[in-house]
Amino acid sequence: MATRAQPGPFRPAGSAGAEALATGGAASAGGPGRPGPLQDETLGVASVPSQWRGVQGIRRETMVDTGMSWRLLKNMDVCLPAVLAKLKSCQTASIATAEASVQTRKHADAEVQTEVPAPVSARSVAQHDSPRLAAFLRRVEAMVIRELNKNWQSHAFDGFEVNWTEQQPTVTCLHTLGYPPAQGQGLHVTSVSWNSTGSVVACAYGRLDDGDWSTLKSFVCTWNLDRRGLNPQQPSAVVEVPSAVMCLAFHPTQPSHVAGGLYSGEVLVWDVSHPEDPLLWRTGLTDDTHTDPVYQVLWLPEPRHSHRFQVLSVATDGKVLLWQGGGVGQLQLTEGFALVVQQLPKNTKLKKPPRGETEVGATAVAFSGFDPSLFVLGTEGGFPLKCSLAAEEAALTRMPSSVPLRAPARFTFSPHGGPIYSVSCSPFHRNLFLSAGTDGHIHLYSMLQAQPLASLQLSHKYLFAVRWSPVRPLVFAAASGEGDVQLFDLQKSSQKPTVSIKQTQDDSPVYCLEFNRQQTQLLAAGDAKGTVKVWQLSTEFTEQGPRETEDLEQLAAEVAA
Repeated sequence: MATRAQPGPFRPAGSAGAEALATGGAASAGGPGRPGPLQDETLGVASVPSQWRGVQGIRRETMVDTGMSWRLLKNMDVCLPAVLAKLKSCQTASIATAEASVQTRKHADAEVQTEVPAPVSARSVAQHDSPRLAAFLRRVEAMVIRELNKNWQSHAFDGFEVNWTEQQPTVTCLHTLGYPPAQGQGLHVTSVSWNSTGSVVACAYGRLDDGDWSTLKSFVCTWNLDRRGLNPQQPSAVVEVPSAVMCLAFHPTQPSHVAGGLYSGEVLVWDVSHPEDPLLWRTGLTDDTHTDPVYQVLWLPEPRHSHRFQVLSVATDGKVLLWQGGGVGQLQLTEGFALVVQQLPKNTKLKKPPRGETEVGATAVAFSGFDPSLFVLGTEGGFPLKCSLAAEEAALTRMPSSVPLRAPARFTFSPHGGPIYSVSCSPFHRNLFLSAGTDGHIHLYSMLQAQPLASLQLSHKYLFAVRWSPVRPLVFAAASGEGDVQLFDLQKSSQKPTVSIKQTQDDSPVYCLEFNRQQTQLLAAGDAKGTVKVWQLSTEFTEQGPRETEDLEQLAAEVAA
């Protein structure tokens, strides 16, 4: 008889009921192999150990880091490939490694063994006939001594110096310098000066024609000619000045210090190595300051301290003043002189000054290289004056001054036909000096007589500057109002220039010039176009002849007698 199985509760797959079904259930009482009736039973929990965990050796901490709980891992419904994919995505990249080796420095030792010097055998001396040689020397001894004495007393090579520089056959223009902002204002180059090294040239911009230029903005410019990549239109240093600059002078030993005189009467000293703040000292507008334009400044050594220098200034107010730099940016007046008509020497007939005018305007100054107290002044009246710093007579003037003013004039020379613009003392003769004026003439004077030794007419217009050569006793240069720089060699001609150089093509005046005392082949000249030209002189103007000094002495002695 068939029996029906009673339905029991549904068990999920993998439960105890499923296992019972798989084994056919428990054995019944009817005997082995015989199926018994289906009954519900409660069986124990069966666990299946994870073979994958054992193989892979995954630790519990790793599974926590991957974000999967340990409980999920025990659940057999979790898909094993998904776990593997999760673990694979969290695998860190392999670490790159590199190997390097360091080789120690290789050392080597060496020994130097000196060799035993080989004995030098004495060379055999040629056999001479000693008695005959001695007889010859005794015979010529007197003659040789006589010739040696004659050569020792000879002056044939006096002043001769060997010059290894390349010969320069002509005068050529090396540089044409200018400052466009100054040229755009129509300013003139009123003065030029070389510094103590001879490598830097400075120029002053101002005006020399009629007008009131006391408030005209002007400039002081410098160019270093030894600098690589020199730009002739871009100065190395530019100093702006509130008044027209009339004159310049570099310090004798300080390459960057330069003194200047202004149209307003002030005297200033700049340090061009500090263009952002170049002003060192100034006179200021005091009772000691000049009341007229300053036409020339010079540096003079102090009498008791030759390494210290003072600034000397001359102006058309008739005063010659000596200034000393102070520690507060102020130039202090140390000595002063005044030119008064009543105190001028009476050896030369002078034009009567206008009524009420007693001062004599000074326009130029030059000091003797043989007597530090002796100097020559050029004046507005056209006559040169020999003066002395050692003068003690008080000046008869009412001009205010913080120091007593003295009368320096000692001798008056025959005048030009107009004001003197330039004077220059010879560096090779204590008594000779040159003067140039508005009459177009250059006068050669001796300190010993009033009349000029020679008078040369170089121009039908003004002559603005004259300078002796620092290396040739009979050579000088002059700047003309017709645009020329004229070079004279008195050994060749005493009436006409040896070379005439055209500085300006439109005949604009040349106002100033200076020889370079360090690089003696260079000459700088400034003109009314605002241009400075640096000329390289030919060899004939830089090499002294064997008897040139004697010829200069003879010229001075013959005419003076």
